[in-house]
Amino acid sequence: MERIPILKMGPYLLVTIQVDMHDRVAMTLQEELTDQIVKQRSSGVLLDISSVDVVDSFIGRMIGNIASMSRVLDAETVVVGMRPAVAITLVELGMALPGVRTALNVDAGMALLKSNGKVATNGRLAR
Repeated sequence: MERIPILKMGPYLLVTIQVDMHDRVAMTLQEELTDQIVKQRSSGVLLDISSVDVVDSFIGRMIGNIASMSRVLDAETVVVGMRPAVAITLVELGMALPGVRTALNVDAGMALLKSNGKVATNGRLAR
């Protein structure tokens, strides 16, 4: 069975989705990720979807579920690497993922987690 690696980066976990998501892979990822959040005492999750070309309501729900589960376990989730076509499709499907923070890439997502989400009035990360 395909597995999605979960890498520890300091107090955060990096999850890079590079396989086609289907029910079994998504359920396994959710279980393994929540286990790792608790085991590693992680304060944040970077969910890298830069390799995802096509998105449907299932993937949208999966992203939202991961963010919700992480939040319940006191870990903030930042979705990184979302392609414009994926963002458009999610909005058109009515799945704008409210409450899920995004960043252009892993570096920006890491900076967002480190800043604890504080954003200055000019829209840039507060330092």
